[in-house]
Amino acid sequence: MPDGDHANTGSVREWLRDLEVFAGPLAHFDPAAAPGDPVPLFLDWLREAVTAGVPEAQAMTLSTVGHDGVPDARVLILKNVDADGWQFAAHAGSPKGRQLGERPGAALTFYWPLLGRQVRIRGTVSPDTPERSAADLLARSPSARAEVLLARQSTPLESAAAPTRVMTGARARIEADPDLVSPDWTLYTVSPTAVEFWQADKDRVHTRLRYERPAPGTPWGRQLLWP
Repeated sequence: MPDGDHANTGSVREWLRDLEVFAGPLAHFDPAAAPGDPVPLFLDWLREAVTAGVPEAQAMTLSTVGHDGVPDARVLILKNVDADGWQFAAHAGSPKGRQLGERPGAALTFYWPLLGRQVRIRGTVSPDTPERSAADLLARSPSARAEVLLARQSTPLESAAAPTRVMTGARARIEADPDLVSPDWTLYTVSPTAVEFWQADKDRVHTRLRYERPAPGTPWGRQLLWP
């Protein structure tokens, strides 16, 4: 994009419109062969994304709602998927942790562009036990654990040198006590009430299969959606 065109809204619009989408060989999806439960299908799609070389295929966008009622989103790493739901971890005192404490509902979005696939999940969020949360933290690297101990995520930074200085002290605490964990580190599980599988088509006749149930633990229903 030529220098100076950033200020020209029309040029930006045209530039974005000219960018190619769905460039690669897209995956095939037959919704008629999909299982009755969304978890096996999700795991199949995740494995196919990893095999296809999608970078960080386990990364997802977590969307929550702030106290002002405005959505908030960030990218996290998926921890596990089982019959209970999709799992991630966070500090309970972080913005996302506080938002989930006030409004225990969330949406997850996975996007694997090399295959033209997207999965959207909505549901209620519940914290796991302190023991399982501690085990997750202890499995992380020393640097990641030191960051958790600081409990300063998203707070104002007083200087560029502060993180290195403070992290050094936090690492020293972990070296002195290898079992040290933050009680605020929490595993969260999204128990879904809706899971949508979206398969792109070059002719824009996208395939959308939505699993939905009235509450966690109830039977799933399935419905095809218009693109």
